[in-house]
Amino acid sequence: MLTPFHLAIPVRDLDEARRFYGGVLGCPEGRSDQTWVDFDLFGHQVVCHLDPSLGKEGRVRAHVNPVDGHGVPVPHFGVVLTMEQWESLVQRLRAQGVRFAIEPYIRFKGLVGEQATLFFYDPSGNALEFKAFRDLSQLFAR
Repeated sequence: MLTPFHLAIPVRDLDEARRFYGGVLGCPEGRSDQTWVDFDLFGHQVVCHLDPSLGKEGRVRAHVNPVDGHGVPVPHFGVVLTMEQWESLVQRLRAQGVRFAIEPYIRFKGLVGEQATLFFYDPSGNALEFKAFRDLSQLFAR
């Protein structure tokens, strides 16, 4: 049995984070205080911490590395989903007007580790990746 991870990330505005994680992604809100709020991201705890140094319009700095012909944002986080969950998320994100950093596609097609993947940013510039495997045993395949 897998256990949930905990991840704390910086955000520029807690209400904006609530609208994005709670509204756009549909993550139930957990505990909160004046400077942080946590969300249930597919059973994992993501905590958005207010970072005043980002300012009203600031964004977390990101770097990109080439993977399968795309510039993958680093750092990034996300969840490995079932193919059905991933397809449902793609529909939800498109319906919510989310702009993809890397459009949904099948990476490493026909190779070991073939996976569905997509990337997008939250309003504060945190990069998220969601992926899925038809065969989850391929997650760590080499």
